[in-house]
Amino acid sequence: MRIPFVKMHGLGNDFAILDGRDGALPPLSAAQIRALADRNRGIGFDQLIVLGPSEAADFSMRIHNADGGEVEACGNATRAVGVLHGAEAGIETTGGMLRVRPGTNMAEAAMGAGRFDWQDIPLAYAMDTREMPLGWDMLERPSAVNVGNPHIVFFVDDLRAVPLETLGPEIETDPLFPERINVNVAQVLSRDSIRLRVWERGAGLTLACGTGACATATIAYRQGLVDAVVQVTLPGGTLTIRHDDEGGIHMAGPASESYRGSFELDDFG
Repeated sequence: MRIPFVKMHGLGNDFAILDGRDGALPPLSAAQIRALADRNRGIGFDQLIVLGPSEAADFSMRIHNADGGEVEACGNATRAVGVLHGAEAGIETTGGMLRVRPGTNMAEAAMGAGRFDWQDIPLAYAMDTREMPLGWDMLERPSAVNVGNPHIVFFVDDLRAVPLETLGPEIETDPLFPERINVNVAQVLSRDSIRLRVWERGAGLTLACGTGACATATIAYRQGLVDAVVQVTLPGGTLTIRHDDEGGIHMAGPASESYRGSFELDDFG
């Protein structure tokens, strides 16, 4: 069976999008997703996005990381799907309901409110997530939040000094995090500017992580480090994160289509 896809990216965080809104797509195994994600022998992507019908929203979105595992939310993918759809829409995800409003090669996504209880992250045992009494090498006393998927955030004085490529996988798979976790290392530059790098659960270092930007900004705002509107700069570019009076998190930034193609499913296992 030949399946069409659209390749898109948000600040270099790239996706292959399969559109099953008008017709059922065959299920893909984790092994098939890993094969498709291979940048030398497959399509190559950070996440595979599968769109489908929804009774609760305009359509549904399921998100699979390059390792084949399914995750609850992806901010950059939400913006990309909004641009692809071409109109304001409600999107049903396993992490909750999202709303996206596209513009020209950009979109703003309403990501909901952050959840801070230890059960919501989740953690393996009770702990105050505002300042966790933990440390991994130079990274200490992080905060945690769930913004549709789980994130831990470390604020540091010098982002460049942190070997996230080695500490990221160690923290991601720590037994404290039964569902693993996304690892954010951030440097607050001013009341309206944060610099950020993210080790994504199941994907590794990526050029940008939308939910990571949301998680970092909302923790910084909660701790009084930044204002309600803040620019978060990642290796791939900058996102604008805005907090409303009800605690909602809004993310705005670019997203664009790269190309379209198709693949023969049987070629990937």
